[in-house]
Amino acid sequence: MPKKTKNSLAYMQSRELSWLKFNERVLLEANRTEMPLLERLKFISIFTSNLDEFFMIRVGSLTDTALIDKKNAELDKKSGDRKKSSSINIDSKTGMSAKEQLDEIFRAMPPLYKLCDQAYYSVMDGLARQGIKQMKMQDLDPVELKSMQKYFMYTVMPLLSPQIIDTKHPFPHLFNKQLHIAVTVEKKKGTVFGLIAMPPGLDRLIPLDGDDYRFVLLEDLLLHFAELAFGTYKVVEKNAIAVTRNADFSTEEELLDEDIDFRQHMKTLVKKRQRLSPVRLELVHPASPEMLVFLCGKLFLTPAQVFYSTAPFDVSFCFTLERMISKEKLGKLLWPVHVPAKTFATGKNDSMLKLASSKDMLFSFPFESMTPFLSLVREAADDASVLSIKITLYRIDAQSKLVESLLHAAENGKEVIVLMELRARFDESNNIEWANRLEEAGCRVIYGLVGYKVHSKICLITRKESGKLHFITQVGTGNYNEKTAKLYTDLSLVTSNPEIGLDASAFFNNMLLGNLEGEYKHLWVAPNSFKSNVIAHIEEERRKAQSGGHGRIIIKCNSLTDKEIIENLAEASQCGVTVTMNIRGICCLIPQIPGFTDNISVVSIVGKFLEHTRIFCFGEGEDMKIYISSADFMTRNTVRRVEVACPILDDDIKQKVLWMLDVMLHDDTNAWDLFSDGRYILRSVENTDEPKNSQEIFTLEAQSRIARSTSDKVTQNKDNSPSLRLDRIFSGVTRLFKRK
Repeated sequence: MPKKTKNSLAYMQSRELSWLKFNERVLLEANRTEMPLLERLKFISIFTSNLDEFFMIRVGSLTDTALIDKKNAELDKKSGDRKKSSSINIDSKTGMSAKEQLDEIFRAMPPLYKLCDQAYYSVMDGLARQGIKQMKMQDLDPVELKSMQKYFMYTVMPLLSPQIIDTKHPFPHLFNKQLHIAVTVEKKKGTVFGLIAMPPGLDRLIPLDGDDYRFVLLEDLLLHFAELAFGTYKVVEKNAIAVTRNADFSTEEELLDEDIDFRQHMKTLVKKRQRLSPVRLELVHPASPEMLVFLCGKLFLTPAQVFYSTAPFDVSFCFTLERMISKEKLGKLLWPVHVPAKTFATGKNDSMLKLASSKDMLFSFPFESMTPFLSLVREAADDASVLSIKITLYRIDAQSKLVESLLHAAENGKEVIVLMELRARFDESNNIEWANRLEEAGCRVIYGLVGYKVHSKICLITRKESGKLHFITQVGTGNYNEKTAKLYTDLSLVTSNPEIGLDASAFFNNMLLGNLEGEYKHLWVAPNSFKSNVIAHIEEERRKAQSGGHGRIIIKCNSLTDKEIIENLAEASQCGVTVTMNIRGICCLIPQIPGFTDNISVVSIVGKFLEHTRIFCFGEGEDMKIYISSADFMTRNTVRRVEVACPILDDDIKQKVLWMLDVMLHDDTNAWDLFSDGRYILRSVENTDEPKNSQEIFTLEAQSRIARSTSDKVTQNKDNSPSLRLDRIFSGVTRLFKRK
């Protein structure tokens, strides 16, 4: 019999620590010597920006919770209740309080900073051997140093606003992630502290004269010449610092009882992000006890929230560096430019509307181009038979061709309904601007539901021909963003199935009415029916195993944190169900725990493209049910967001999805196996076989289909689809379970 819920702590781990392990895997990509040097530098940049967001959102949220817990404990103490307050927030998966989780996070950080420093200087040493060198101020020759001093005095100094901190000069507000130089200066009556903010608008990379690509970072220049900014004061200590602030603000409470303009409300909240409470202080080297006490006191931080990084806090300058280097040299430092394959014809005489009306299509980004879908919407905007286009938008490109087509459709008199989510974190401003343009063009724009972000990816084109309505429905796993469609792996299904079309029509009607209780024949829609359907399908596989059959579950998503789903997967495993999961990031379930998760394996793929696809498979053979979805198995997706999962009904597309899963599960280049002790270990190439890099295989497969085409019109018949039987994947999955 399955172990009960009370034992679930035996096979669950902290969401936050699991995420840090994921970001460590991102960082370790920078140590892969077979990778071009600038690509390695970009992984370090991704690591640092990921960490920034982690502190702003997750640490920010936990900090708020810990403060609430502390107040509750103080109230209990005043009331004489010495027992632990029942109102203190405890993580259901680990039994830890918010403060305990923060303590674990802070303890885990110094080793990550050390790894980052090592990776950064290893990559920079490699670039230096290619003639691309970041110069430290102390390494400049006298002529170069004099040139840099002149640049500082005439270009940088006029933009600086140095300030001493005393009774008449209060401690200024330090904006989120803005670099500052903190100093201690001598005065007649002792010492005082001072600050210089790095001025915005100046290039961070300052090139040096010469044939090679040598440069100085602006922050190094500012730190070196800080004394000049303070005039007659003598600088006795200086350090480069950056503050990270809590960015996890609420968007709901103010809306519940007020009739306000949601767009204006979001603009106000975005501005607040720069001024919320500090959660982290970074320094380039250890500070004196006096300076550390001063800074922590002014920022209300503890020493545990202070971290040291000799590598730059922000490595995004790698993209500027890329633009400075000649194409000839750049070819050795970057991957070849990836060009998505156009696997469906989009010429002047081709009709995507007709093609989409005649057969189901599946696009696999970034291996296949988004252009055919964009052409479909553009054609719909002009087609006389099209009555309406309805779509959900979460994150879109700042130069979105898709939205331009929606604007065009509205101008042509089509009904265009856009469910625009203004609360897409860090994309709020971009979404507000597009929402204004859409409304001005005559589109009907709604802004989601109070308490629930609309994260679904669904588009419905409704046509009328011969007096009958026809639907073309698109459901995807990723955003309608032309830029990220070249960087993220996602699936996009286009179907003319009338029942799915009716479900999609009902979905948009329900959203317009604010109805979350809608019923659908094929679609799973969170928060009402998504999780219940997932659990029902897990239960179905468990019953198969209990009755002597073979239950199988295959899951690919970005994160797994939903406790109820985790418990059901563990119970299914205990009954003999084979569960294979490809979880890129957070995984709160620990596999291969004896008696609990023996039959579960977990792999994480970190590669050139960001793994973003969500696929759920239940059963085996021809009876297997396959869904693609916008949702991860996270509580925020299953309970607090509007998400959509759609079944794959076409047999050829099922074949393709299963083949893709098979390739990913056998990846031995980018795959990390999760073991029962919580460690992730990078796979090595099996035996003497050629390395299996799933992302490269998908790229070559998409390109080879184009090469095999005999005409400009490409039709994906059985000959052009991966010719694999439905059961082929299972031999591969079974072999994975035997690996230790």
